[in-house]
Amino acid sequence: MHDVNLHAPPGANKRKRILGRGQGSGRGTTAGKGNKGQKSRSGGKTYIGFEGGQMPLYRRLAQRGFSNYPFKKEVQGVNLEAIEKRYQEGETVDPATLIQKGLVKKSGTVKILGNGELTKKLTFEVDSVSASAKEKIEKAGGTVSVKGGADTASAEG
Repeated sequence: MHDVNLHAPPGANKRKRILGRGQGSGRGTTAGKGNKGQKSRSGGKTYIGFEGGQMPLYRRLAQRGFSNYPFKKEVQGVNLEAIEKRYQEGETVDPATLIQKGLVKKSGTVKILGNGELTKKLTFEVDSVSASAKEKIEKAGGTVSVKGGADTASAEG
């Protein structure tokens, strides 16, 4: 195949429609925008929820209740089965090594969850640990130190 044979398929390249250049062009006078009105004007855009000047629904309804969204705490859970696959005997499990091994995406609150089995002796230095995970870690001979002093965090992940 030579580069001289390459061409766009039919209909791929269309000529730009030139508007408002006289009656003979077929798109003169109103330039395809209809007659008068806000949308025919330059800059005549409206926003989502605009009701033609009537007070929009989102402003007519009262704001009620409370949203906890600004105060939410994002907890990243990591199961023991994933830790078992990626860590060697005697290593330390902390947020930095979890990011390095690709088990969590960003730094933040990390909670170790008890899904799976643990056979390696590991040291855990994390924000929180579930009760079942702590039991399995200590059964395997590992140690758990939780930041903040408490054994388990109140945030369920």
